[in-house]
Amino acid sequence: MNSLNLAGKPPAAPITDSQAFKDLLADIKQRGRAGEFDRLGHIAPDVIESFKAVGVYRALVPRRFGGDERSPGEFCAMIEEIAKADGSAGWVASFGMSPVYLASLPLETIEQVYADGPDVVFAGGIFPPQPADPVEGGFKVNGRWKYSSGCMGASLVGIAPKNGDKLDLPRFAVMPQSKVRIDQTWDTVGLLGTGSHDLVVEDVVVPEAWTFVRGGPANLDEPFFRYPSLSFATQVLSVVGLGVARAALDELRDMAAGRISVTGAPAVADRPLAQVEIAKAEAALRAARCFFYEAIDDVWQLVLAGEPLPAEKINLLRLSSTHAVRVAAEVARTAQMLSGMTGVYNSSPLARFVNDAQVVTQHAFMGDVTYQNAGAIFFGKQPLPGYL
Repeated sequence: MNSLNLAGKPPAAPITDSQAFKDLLADIKQRGRAGEFDRLGHIAPDVIESFKAVGVYRALVPRRFGGDERSPGEFCAMIEEIAKADGSAGWVASFGMSPVYLASLPLETIEQVYADGPDVVFAGGIFPPQPADPVEGGFKVNGRWKYSSGCMGASLVGIAPKNGDKLDLPRFAVMPQSKVRIDQTWDTVGLLGTGSHDLVVEDVVVPEAWTFVRGGPANLDEPFFRYPSLSFATQVLSVVGLGVARAALDELRDMAAGRISVTGAPAVADRPLAQVEIAKAEAALRAARCFFYEAIDDVWQLVLAGEPLPAEKINLLRLSSTHAVRVAAEVARTAQMLSGMTGVYNSSPLARFVNDAQVVTQHAFMGDVTYQNAGAIFFGKQPLPGYL
């Protein structure tokens, strides 16, 4: 990563180095709060407040609004560490990337968003885009939007304004959480604590100044807003898988030495086959992680230098993300298999890690179409629209 910031000064210490950050993660792990998050159906409010305090939500906010203006790589490394403590917490924290979206609002609106400080908690309902009736001064929003992870915070609702019988590019409308109803539909095998519930909106008029076209140009000019936004929206989720897989390997290591088989077999740590398989898993995870961060750093250096971003480089951001989550899921499953029957109980952290890692692979950004598009670019062909 760049050793100097744009002002020529040494960058601030990583958020992950702060004692407050370390204490927060220790609290999540040692108190076993993952089960609490599952029961609540969302990350507990005190943890969200702690995320604010340690800088999760201001990490990418420009300094002119009181933010820290961190790099994409540093933000992903922070999310990875949170995901090691709990996958759902890491997933929800990843939406600290909201400045990517908010930057397309009019500048005057952005200033209002951050008027009370940079620690804005933001959640979005994106699927499916819904028609919205144009009315005087804005749009009247009605509908239901799914997968709004972390929606107990301020909400972003996706709408698509009518244009005759056609729908234009999806438009987002920003509104206070108090304007929406949260329907708790998120009942899944993994990442249950993300609270990725449905948002229901009924006859809410949103001023046009509080809407923007998804994928539209940013109205902020800091370097971060020249980084590929779709790729970054993918990376902040895929890095959760890397954190969860590392937690799975750590859990197996910690429990393996003392576990005695009911059949009289050696402890897991003393079994040659287990040693071979865990070494392969370790190598695979480290290699995928290196590819992931190398792709980020390569593009970030081009951004800082003000150079064009080749499609081949952007493609590697997407390919490394999908590769990372697939490898992470396999690594978590390997750790569970090596644990024997211990890892099949719902009370086992390994069962949770496997389920969380598998859910990450199901996200639309991580589908097999990534490989198809990456292969097309490898052969000098055009990828499908919307890939880059």
